[in-house]
Amino acid sequence: MNPTVYIIVGLAVLFVAAAIFIVKQQTAAVIETFGRFSSIRQSGFQMKIPGVQRIAGRLSLKIQQLDVIVETKTLDDVFVKLKVSVQFKVIKDKVYDAFYKLDYPHDQITSYVFDVVRAEVPKMKLDDVFVKKDDVAIAVKTELNDAMLNYGYDIIKTLVTDIDPDAQVKAAMNRINAADREKTAAQYEGDAARILIVEKAKAEAESKRLQGQGIADQRREIARGLEESVEVLNKVGINSQEASALIVVTQHYDTLQSIGQETNSNLILLPNSPQAGSQMLNDMVASFTASNQIGEAMKNSKKKKDE
Repeated sequence: MNPTVYIIVGLAVLFVAAAIFIVKQQTAAVIETFGRFSSIRQSGFQMKIPGVQRIAGRLSLKIQQLDVIVETKTLDDVFVKLKVSVQFKVIKDKVYDAFYKLDYPHDQITSYVFDVVRAEVPKMKLDDVFVKKDDVAIAVKTELNDAMLNYGYDIIKTLVTDIDPDAQVKAAMNRINAADREKTAAQYEGDAARILIVEKAKAEAESKRLQGQGIADQRREIARGLEESVEVLNKVGINSQEASALIVVTQHYDTLQSIGQETNSNLILLPNSPQAGSQMLNDMVASFTASNQIGEAMKNSKKKKDE
């Protein structure tokens, strides 16, 4: 075969290879003819005229994210850093504007973010910045949409993802929060201690009441027993005074017996002679008699004064 044919075939293959190009999914290619805009090619198999047309550039149609950190001052003179995340994409029908009208979209977006944040945050106090961070994000999105739409960019969403006050301010805020929590804990501990004291006092009062009731019941039963004992002794011809003496002496010796049964007891009962019970009874009777006489004398004296 003639070598010229090989050359022609080779040139044809090179021409076809140079004419064919592939555009990826979610990508747009800008074609220029002799340096002048010609067309925009979407994803798929595409062709151009080698030497006449060229791919001036490719733009991604995917959603992109740009993180911008802005340092500014709040209304209460606190320096704070805000991280603003901007999600944006090239509008499919405005690839020409996005490619030819704006060289550095990231720088343009960053400038607008700085401008809006530094206009909005100084109107708020630090606590309000945390509470109203969504308002700041909405203000940024509104400003960017109005500006970037002319350049073929659509602002999908803006988010204030981080608020970082000055280190000294953060330390002070942490101390305030810690002090507030300690105050709350102390209040709870005080309430718990007060409740414990009240409940303990109630328990002690109830215990004393029950103890007093028990003692009263015990004495009532003792009195009833003594009364029955005196009645039994009266039936056999023993008068009340003799019966009382007998009961006192009997209880006296019962007490001595119970003390003697305790091996480790150091208690000594005085007096412990056989006449002790009778002497105690005589003393009691004498005291009751004297008390009655004093009472009668006071009543008589009062009557004379009234007359």
